[in-house]
Parts: sequence; structure tokens; C-alpha cells
Amino acid sequence: MVLNPVLKSDKARMADDGALDEAVGLARAIDLNVVHAATLFLARTVPATLLGSGQVEQCAELVREHHIVVVIVNHALSPVQQRNLEQGLKCKVIDREGLILEIFGDRARTREGKLQVELAALDYQKSRLVRSWTHLERQRGGFGFMGGPGESQLEVDRRLITDRIARIKQDLEQVRRMRGLQREARQRAEKPTVALVGYTNAGKSTLFNRLTGADVLVKNMLFATLDPTMRGIKLPGGREVVLSDTVGFISDLPTHLIEAFRATLEEVMFADVILHVRDISHFDTKAQRDAVLSVLSDLGIAATDERLIEVQNKIDVMPVEERARLAKHSAKISAETKRGVALEGVRPEAAGGMACVSALTGEGIPRLLELIDARLSVRRRIYDIVLDIADGAGLSWLHARGRIVKRRDTKTQAHLKVELDPADFGRFESKFRRSK
Repeated sequence: MVLNPVLKSDKARMADDGALDEAVGLARAIDLNVVHAATLFLARTVPATLLGSGQVEQCAELVREHHIVVVIVNHALSPVQQRNLEQGLKCKVIDREGLILEIFGDRARTREGKLQVELAALDYQKSRLVRSWTHLERQRGGFGFMGGPGESQLEVDRRLITDRIARIKQDLEQVRRMRGLQREARQRAEKPTVALVGYTNAGKSTLFNRLTGADVLVKNMLFATLDPTMRGIKLPGGREVVLSDTVGFISDLPTHLIEAFRATLEEVMFADVILHVRDISHFDTKAQRDAVLSVLSDLGIAATDERLIEVQNKIDVMPVEERARLAKHSAKISAETKRGVALEGVRPEAAGGMACVSALTGEGIPRLLELIDARLSVRRRIYDIVLDIADGAGLSWLHARGRIVKRRDTKTQAHLKVELDPADFGRFESKFRRSK
């Protein structure tokens, strides 16, 4: 059974059943059979149980009638509220955070992913040790040379969890250092990073597979992808970049979950381009967009960051007229942002441009690749460079990382006007030291 508590004073949520549908989707993502789902309107929250006493009784009757073994409450529950609801409903109760953790635990495959999930789960479990289970009140004997009654089982469990959290944080710090070294290696190889972000089930993995030819797991379910994946791709201008897929975001994502996945999300923080993938066909796509921007804000990435490109995905299921309108609007925004012109009425999250695509069919993908190339080139300058006519290595390097605007050859020298990123120009000087 899935319950979605909503305060009567929250008119915006009362008029929207998207939260209930999402909670049901989360439950089904771990193969739970949902026999009943309902939105409960609360005049006020009850400190002991969150729900009113009458609602608890009604839910208990449904539990008995349908032989329900677990009740999911789409809301944060305190340890006391969770315990009291379990006693009142006579079955297991899981809140929204616990449900997300169950999904994460089921999906993690890599060592890094498992460590991150375990850290988040232990943080969650640690707060649940306070009188959640009576067996934890037992005391065990202390050492003979120590006074006092000894250490309670509750204290033992709390200490063990604290020690395990410390060890996991050390392991994740090592992961963070390794990722930093890998980023430095990519920078030395002059390969920019493009990160995919978006609401869960927005189509990030499908887009990742479309762009890279990879075979990342794709399913029509929430949090199908949990472990980070990276692949190299080549843009239309010849530039090679590294594409990074990330865990999906969701509304009301607990802060410590973001912290647990910070090692992975650092790829987003340091990315040269960030593709915000949106399911434009979803009825609540605006709320999903706001949830993603909120998480990005927590990572220090503002909605006005020019690295952000909005990718409106799943246009293949949109009506033809709407698809045409979206394509025209995105082309106008991208043209203006490319020239650096402030377009009145443009949403700030479109600061880096906008593209309409279907990751499933491939529609709009060439336009998206051009937009990424343009965003990476936005800070490029024109440099006058003179090379020996026989310097094939230098010429090849410039063709690979820049764009030859003009070339004039003499018997011994090639006089070039080359469009380059300032960082690449510095690298060229350090490699060849023949620029002027």
C-alpha cells in the first residue's frame, strides 16, 4: 500500500496527483505489488504518527482486508512516527527515503556505487536506532576491571555503525582522489567532459547509448541507472570529448543522499558542458526541471550557468504541431545564446542553449552535437600561428583541436589563422613553442 500525505494548506500539491504516481512507480521499481494507493489530506501533522488517528484506523483496516505486508508513506518519517505507525498498522512501514535507499541498494553494481549506497543507508539506519527495536535495550557485561553496568546493545550497534561509516568515508575519499587523478589525465589529454543530468527516467541512459553506441541498461523505471558510466565520443568538428552518465535526480532528495553520491556528482561539478535531459512529454515536466535545478544548486551549479544545455527529450511521443513549436523555440534560443545576446523571456536554465531530441529514434541528435561543439568553442579566439611547412605533428595537432580559418603557404612556412580555446593555445605553445 502506498500513502501520499498532503497538508490541506498545500493547495499546489492537493491539485496534483503526480506525487502519488511517482511513489507508486518507486514501489514498483523494486518489484512490489501495489494493491492500494491513496492521497491522504491532513488538517495538520500529528507528531506521534504524522497521520490522524482516524486515518491510521482506516489504513489498518485496509492492511487487514488486503493482507498487506508493507506500507510506503511518501513522506519523511521520524523514527518515533515510523515505530508508532508500525504498531498501529501491524505491518512494516517505510518512508520515502527508506524506499529510495531500497532501490539504490538493489541497483548498485560497482564497488563505488555499493559504498555510496551503504553510507547513505547507515546514516539513515543510525537515526532509527533510537528505541526503534526493544531488543537493542539489552545490556551486555563490561570488562571485569571496568565499573558500571556495561554497554547496552543499542550503544554497541550505534558504535559499530559509526565505525563503519568512518571506514566507508575513507574509502570514498580514495575514490574521490582517483577520480581527481583521472580528470587531470583527461585534461592533459585535452579531452573536455560532458555530463548528463536529469530527473530519474528522463531518458539519460538512452541518450548516452545513442551518442556513444554503448549498451548501458535502459528500462522504463525509476533509477534504472545508478553506477556512473563514461565513454568517449567525437563531435562534428572533430573534437573528442568524454561523456558521463550519472544517477537520476528526484524531488525531495535527502541532503545526505546527495552527500553520499558526491564522489560521482563531482563529474558534474567539473564538467565543461552539462546536458540537462528533460522528459518533455511528462505531464509534470516543469516540476521535474525545478527538482533537478535544486539539486544542481546544492552542488554549487547555478541555474544561470552557461555550461547548462537543456535537452528536451522524448519529442517522438509529442504531437506534430507541438514538436514543431518546440524545435523553432529551441533553435531561436540556441542562436541567441551562441551570439551571447540576452533574449528577453528566456528561462535562465537555457543559458547554454536548448535542443529537442528523441534519444530513442535519433531525431535532433546531430543538432545537439553541434550545440555541444559550439558551447565548447564559445571562448575560442583566433590566433596567428607560423609553422614549418614540414611540421606535420604541429599541423595535425592544430587540426585535431582547433579550426583552421585561413592558411597561406610559402616555400618553407605555413602561415595560419587558427580558432583555438585559450587553454589549447597555451598547450600548443608548451608543446611546439612556435606561435606568434
